[in-house]
Amino acid sequence: MKLTPGKLKGLKAVSNERGIIAAAAMDQRGSLQKSLAKEKGSAVTDAMMEEFKTLVTEVLTPHASAILLDPEWGLPASKRRAKNAGLLLAYEKTGYDKTGPGRLGDLLDLWSARRLKEAGADCVKILLYYTPFDPKQVNDTKHAWVERIGDECRANDMPYFLEFVGYEEGADEKGLEYAKKKPQIVAESMKEFSKDRYGVDVLKVEVPVNMKFVEGTKSFAGQKAYTKKEAIDLFHQAASVATKPFIYLSAGVSNAEFSETLELAGESGVKFNGVLCGRATWKEGIPIYAKEGAAAFRKWLETEGVKNINNVNSKLKAATSWHSMYEA
Repeated sequence: MKLTPGKLKGLKAVSNERGIIAAAAMDQRGSLQKSLAKEKGSAVTDAMMEEFKTLVTEVLTPHASAILLDPEWGLPASKRRAKNAGLLLAYEKTGYDKTGPGRLGDLLDLWSARRLKEAGADCVKILLYYTPFDPKQVNDTKHAWVERIGDECRANDMPYFLEFVGYEEGADEKGLEYAKKKPQIVAESMKEFSKDRYGVDVLKVEVPVNMKFVEGTKSFAGQKAYTKKEAIDLFHQAASVATKPFIYLSAGVSNAEFSETLELAGESGVKFNGVLCGRATWKEGIPIYAKEGAAAFRKWLETEGVKNINNVNSKLKAATSWHSMYEA
């Protein structure tokens, strides 16, 4: 596959010299506001959201190939990133439509791929809640939405990162029964959005297992959904259907659990192309910022935050460059 010059330039901007995407994520909005407010015991201002994102960006981007931010509170932070770090901007609104079925997303009203590019973005990122088990009409709506954004990114010659998060209405998505369905949800989503019609350049995917249910791992919490060997097979099954580069997201798990996940991916030998890791790096600093303020949070980031991101980076020795896939 050949990339257009703009897409190639954008992808190189968010990758390291090895062609690995070692990106930090700081585009959380609604969930971050809620977490900060809960710790603080009061409302969170726009200035606080901007400050939190700026601190994370300043301290962590020297150790990352890129940072993912949102254009609502993240633009001041984007100006404070390290010279080596590229910029991805989120194009979707936080959360999803709760009035109907299907967890449908929406785009930010005042933004377009062109405007994100003008604001300095090297790449556009979209989050989609997706399961192959939804009714056809729901998924047709989502497919059209993803195609539309793909065409917009093509028109502006920008790389398109699609992040999809699986779900099941009414289920405990952290529970055992969902853990058993997760491998199929992840693999079928990867297969679907690898199709050229969507124009997606990089798939941002969940790992196909829930580590808490993988017997024989440090993360194992007592109930088994898969043996370690089965988990490795599931990594292979998901990876085998992707015809586009893919990177793993941390999905809010702890740094230790995400690191072990990447170790297992490495052990399985799947050709993943990096990570976009957010909360596993900085979420433990939320109470520090909320209760002790910016200086204390910066200090925490400079020690624990940097340790966390380097922990993840050390696991990327097992990652594979996307260069060969895109003839770069």
